[in-house]
Amino acid sequence: MEMRRLGRTDVDVSVLCLGTMTWGQQNTEAEGHQQMDYAVGQGVNFFDTAEMYAVPPTTDSYGSTETIIGTWFKARGNRDRIVLATKIAGPGDMGWVRDGHTRLDETNILAAAEASLRRLQTDYIDLFQVHWPNRTVNKFGQLGFAEAGEEDFIHPEETLAALAKLVQQGKVRHVGVSNESAWGTMTYLAAADRAGLPRIASIQNAYNLLNRAFEVGLSEIAAREQVGLLAYSPLAGGALSGKYLNGAVPKGSRRDFDWRPSRYATPNADPAVMCYLEIARRHGLDPCQMAIAYVNSRPFVTSSIIGATTMDQLKIDIGSAEVTLSDELLAEIEAAHHEYTIPCP
Repeated sequence: MEMRRLGRTDVDVSVLCLGTMTWGQQNTEAEGHQQMDYAVGQGVNFFDTAEMYAVPPTTDSYGSTETIIGTWFKARGNRDRIVLATKIAGPGDMGWVRDGHTRLDETNILAAAEASLRRLQTDYIDLFQVHWPNRTVNKFGQLGFAEAGEEDFIHPEETLAALAKLVQQGKVRHVGVSNESAWGTMTYLAAADRAGLPRIASIQNAYNLLNRAFEVGLSEIAAREQVGLLAYSPLAGGALSGKYLNGAVPKGSRRDFDWRPSRYATPNADPAVMCYLEIARRHGLDPCQMAIAYVNSRPFVTSSIIGATTMDQLKIDIGSAEVTLSDELLAEIEAAHHEYTIPCP
């Protein structure tokens, strides 16, 4: 398994990161343990979770994924082999999270970290990330101009100063952001330089063949500032497998289980997916492996966050680490991208 450096830290992470957000709802504790065992056996050393997982978020599911990872650490005794990333939730309609107090201020950041540490049964988090900003900003596929408001604004420097306390206490090794904009990313970096605060090591945003918006602005920041992308949804929420074509919703799939609309269920998604499926067919590749391999071929990407509800899916996804895309295939992908430019936000 290829290893890549996490930002400007001294930490090396596998090019594939095991996503975990289905554990505790779609997947049982035993299934989560099985996935972790297999992934580690294949050379994966990087896990990503969040306090709000499993998804879709509910009162009962909150924290369940971290708990499953914690029981695995306790049973296997191998915490030191894993680079563990988790996230603190930003503001939102989740009254069950700290009684609805999800602002990214010092009180909530410290409380969230302590709770995650307990559930994870560890005394440190390798990468503690801000799940989404504490301000009005386009996220999760929103389009249009997000007019700045002051009522929900916490400056990134205030959030970073609170995260710094966790680093100083030894409870967090490194910090990162997620669902962040170019302005937010550069503001975090400027605050670190100006105030001597921890430098963000990574940015976790959506990036896949159906949504390459990260390339506009953020990719240059990621490459020049060494704030590597941890790409989530490399399969566009499963759309790039082709299983949702023509309105299909297979039983047990993410769209069958999650009541929230998928950002990849757009009128332009099907023709784009069919185009990429045909490219994979012509080159004798599994379409999921091609899609993930493409993401990891980008120079601004540190790791792709893969997620699966079955072991068969997980094995296919991890197999993408062995796939090399030819120049001819890459040219075909670029031609398809010109025809179907960001069909899903």
